[in-house]
Amino acid sequence: MLHCLLQDDDDDDLDLFGDETEEDKKAADERAAAKASTKKKESGKSSVLLDVKPWDDETDMKKLEEAVRSVQMEGLTWGASKLVPVGYGIKKMTIMLTIVDDLVSVDSLIEEHLTEEPINEYVQSCDIVAFNKI
Repeated sequence: MLHCLLQDDDDDDLDLFGDETEEDKKAADERAAAKASTKKKESGKSSVLLDVKPWDDETDMKKLEEAVRSVQMEGLTWGASKLVPVGYGIKKMTIMLTIVDDLVSVDSLIEEHLTEEPINEYVQSCDIVAFNKI
């Protein structure tokens, strides 16, 4: 029996611990470079859902929407909107927008544009409902 174990020494070239060969290293470097180049190509866009609330039930919601959509910035695209009942005859506008992260800050959009003159004549406040990276 011992003789059989000693004869099976030809398994020495079998690498159980997976030492990398030059080809493996080269392939791994190529995969890493390809992955890095695809990450650079990502657009850095986000999809945002905003709730825009009017001052009261007498606020003209068509003018509110026109005022909100009048804000134009590089990297900002307005999407679909709908009116959602809140209560006591008041409705809020829920609007979708797409932004390029490097160009548009949602916080500055709300603070410096949507709640400032003349738009704040219609808009009481804005809340971010959803914020998703694209």
